[in-house]
Amino acid sequence: MPTSLFRVDLATAADIPALLPLMEGLADFEHYRDTFAITPEILYQQGFAQQPPDFYCLVARHVEGQLGGMLVYYFLPFTASAKPTLFIKELFVDEAYRGHRLGEELMRAAAHAAVTHGCGAIRWAVAAWNEAGRRFYERLGAQANPVWVDYSLSGDALVSLANTPSRS
Repeated sequence: MPTSLFRVDLATAADIPALLPLMEGLADFEHYRDTFAITPEILYQQGFAQQPPDFYCLVARHVEGQLGGMLVYYFLPFTASAKPTLFIKELFVDEAYRGHRLGEELMRAAAHAAVTHGCGAIRWAVAAWNEAGRRFYERLGAQANPVWVDYSLSGDALVSLANTPSRS
């Protein structure tokens, strides 16, 4: 299926029914389906009902209407660089559409959005076990960050830290 049968544009609220299965597909692929909590209502409220939205979503839309892939991003305000960063939270192409350069087109559209908004960089994280994803990003010119290590604080550890009395 040629890439020319797809166009990449910003998702709209009307895309939510087709967007949710893509997000669920990513949750399955990345093994976090047991904690997946996104609903149509959450997508609508956080992505389409408020300005500015909590996230933006690019979709690869087939000429017949179905979605073949999506890329979710948001902007991080600037610090040392004095330019914002576009942070990619999710990139997923439905298995039926892989090999048709939809991921590349979604990344190209994200790069265009970053340049348009004056960003100095695009950043994202990829699972260490996702070698195909890492090869894809490197083919586009991305480099793994050898300096910074990605950390997270969640669940009981987050609650524990939040409830620890201050020592000052």
